Order: sequence, then structure tokens, then C-alpha cells
Amino acid sequence: MGTQTRQTLKGWLLASPLVVILSIFLVLPVIAIVVVSFWGSTAYSYYPDFQFENYTFLLTSSVTLSVYLKTFMFTAITWLLCFLIGFTVAYFLAFHIRSLPVQILLFMICTVPFWTSNIIRMISWIPFLGRNGIANNTLLSMGLIDQPLEWLLFSEFAVILAFVHLFTLFMIVPVFNSMMRIDRSLIEAARDAGASGWQILTNVILPLTKPGIMIGSIFVVTLVMGDFITVRFMSGGQSASVGRVISNEIGLLQYPAASASAVVLLITVLLMISIMLKFVDIRKEL
Repeated sequence: MGTQTRQTLKGWLLASPLVVILSIFLVLPVIAIVVVSFWGSTAYSYYPDFQFENYTFLLTSSVTLSVYLKTFMFTAITWLLCFLIGFTVAYFLAFHIRSLPVQILLFMICTVPFWTSNIIRMISWIPFLGRNGIANNTLLSMGLIDQPLEWLLFSEFAVILAFVHLFTLFMIVPVFNSMMRIDRSLIEAARDAGASGWQILTNVILPLTKPGIMIGSIFVVTLVMGDFITVRFMSGGQSASVGRVISNEIGLLQYPAASASAVVLLITVLLMISIMLKFVDIRKEL
């Protein structure tokens, strides 16, 4: 057996545990979902079959289009806010805090809300945003409003607010990691060449941070696109998303329809990620 063959065999043996784990917990479940998506169903049961009725109904329904548009809206607004907040926080930690212990301390403070479950952090907004909640009472006491604001809770505003609260850290971490890898001599050289602070930000820091921004964007986009519980609780049942539609179909035991919706959602998310990866090579960050 040649050296090249032994090296190849050794590589496959080292990768085999990961391949087995991914096959069992990722590939096989996806295959099962795809298979079930072609099954037939009635109002009370479902049965093995090979038909396209689930996809035909899904792709020709006006409800599907409206739900996807609503989900894309949630995703776009959440991504924009997470990017603005995450980039600002990461920039402050990376370039304005010189002490490493202080950086670590402030970064740990950012992670404190993540020490509790998403559900607890999400529903904690309800007493704050409610009609008689802290926000409305504060605004009333300050004389800024005459009556409680109804749109603070159980609205699309509340959904987006909860999304940003839940997922901003997923943008902060990779962006901060990218910024910490930037050679400070590049910034000093740009400053010595007469570049302004804005020029350094846009021409040096932002381009070198693109891999981290893209990783954070992938996290935020995939999490928002697949979420269903946040939309359900924070909208008070007044808004819908693709994830919530799938959840409702599962609750009605319409597994073939839910599987078809999941396959379409998976393809949509993969297309979105592939488009984002066209703009930057995230392998530089890995």
C-alpha cells in the first residue's frame, strides 16, 4: 500500500465519525422529510404515495406568497437592525476598549441575557410593552402620549423587537472576531496617509470585517426564517410566518403538507445563503 493510499485511508478514517453523525442526525431526517412530502393525506390521516399535490397546492396558493413576503420582511428588518447594533457594539469593543479584561467583561455582559431560555427572554417583553405596561405608563407619566399605545404589543413591531433581542448576539460575536483579527498597523497606515475616521471605517475596517458580517448574517437569516414561536407569541396570533404555518400543519397532523412546506423553506434558505456567499469567502474566517 502506497504512502498516498495510506494518507487517503487515514483521512477517511478520521472523517468517518463526523460523516456518521451527520448522516444519522442531518441527512437521514432530511431524506425522510422529502419522502413524506410526496405522501397523500386526508382530513384525518395520511398514507404513503408519490404525488405532487402538496407542492402544487403550496406553490399556487396566494397564502403561501403572502406568508413568504411577511417572513422576508421580518428577516430583512431584523437583519438590518442586528447588523447596525451588532457592528456598533463590536466596533466599540474592538477599537475603543484597550484593556483585554475589560473587553472580556463587557462581552460577557452582552451574553448575560443568553443565560436564560429564548422563551423567557421573549415573554419578558410582554409586561414591558403591554397596554398597562412599563413603557406606556412611563410615556403617559411624561406627558408624551395621551393614551396607551396599542401597537407596542401583539404587533409586527413586537415581533421584530423580540427577534432583534434574541439574535443580535449572533451578529456581534463573528463581527467582533473579525475585527480583532485586523492588523492595527493597517489602520495606523491609513491614518498616517490622511484618511478620515469615516474613510478608515468604510475602506479598511468594513471590507476586512465582511467574513464576520456574512457569518452573522447567515445565523440571523436562518434563525428568523425558521422561527415560529416568536411570531406566535409576540404578534398575538395576528401575523404569520413560514415556520408558524409548518407548526400549524404539524399540529393538525398534516405531515405531508408540513414536509412539503419544510422542503420549500429549506430550498429558499439555501438559495439565500448561496447568494450571500457569492459576496465573500467565509473560509477566511474559519
